[in-house]
Amino acid sequence: MSEKPTLHTKVLIIGSGPAGYTAAVYAARAMLKPRLVAGMQPGGQLTITTDVENYPGFADVIQGPWLMEQMREQAKAVGTDMVEDHIQSVNLKSKPFEAIGDGGQKYTADSIIISTGAQARWLNIESEEKFKGFGVSACATCDGFFFKDKTVAVVGGGNAAVEEAMFLTKFASKVQLIHRRDELRAEKLLQKKLMENKKIEIIWDSEVSEVIGDDEPRNVKGLKIKNTKTNEISELKIDGLFIAIGHDPATSLFKDQLEMDGAGYLITKNDSTETNIPGVYAAGDVKDKIFRQAVTAAGMGCMAALEAEKHLSHN
Repeated sequence: MSEKPTLHTKVLIIGSGPAGYTAAVYAARAMLKPRLVAGMQPGGQLTITTDVENYPGFADVIQGPWLMEQMREQAKAVGTDMVEDHIQSVNLKSKPFEAIGDGGQKYTADSIIISTGAQARWLNIESEEKFKGFGVSACATCDGFFFKDKTVAVVGGGNAAVEEAMFLTKFASKVQLIHRRDELRAEKLLQKKLMENKKIEIIWDSEVSEVIGDDEPRNVKGLKIKNTKTNEISELKIDGLFIAIGHDPATSLFKDQLEMDGAGYLITKNDSTETNIPGVYAAGDVKDKIFRQAVTAAGMGCMAALEAEKHLSHN
């Protein structure tokens, strides 16, 4: 098998989603001919989000996958080379920077914009693994539909958990929100909506210790939950379990090459998307654990492209 020729570009964007696509639009308009490698989940987390009501410019509710498709088409229209591949290793110590795709394709670049995003966190208990895709999910918008007129539980206490619980009331007859503390972290307006929803019951000071279900056909029947104050174990009858306990940034690729915080988020300079390596930029949820919004990710994508352009013109 002959080796594939190395693909060189001035700007290589790793990861899609609002940050990657916006960076591509700006870099392409600056005549930098960017190449964007889409990764495992082209469009990122917004492709598993249905109703988007907070992206500026749309008075009516829009769909996450549609918004990502529009961004992708826009980036392509202005001159981005879109590649369906997944980067499995990078070398940021060499110049030009190098990245290797799953099939061995080698990409080199004078600058890199990292927009690999973040992924849902799991409880990491054995029974959860067993029923993943069979009643256990980390995405209400993807799987809520399958629980029409059924009882479901959501684990978590932040904005995501509350939003998932509210969304699930469109389908489920009852939603139980399980939280390990005695108060939620979600913003007050969301908490108010949650409390007013007759279909939602909150189970405080509790964590899931086991998912119970059948083997053939595989499906969830209930949960064992442990009270965090009394250690008492009780059983809950449910048909589906949704995990909403936060996210982990997709940064393992850059370990020992780029500076990260304790949680694995990439660290950038103040008022900048530049990492500790000049010419390498990070935008979106891969570096932002505070806001994690489509619009802030897009804003950072713009910043990264403008910074890359400046860097390239000076070097």
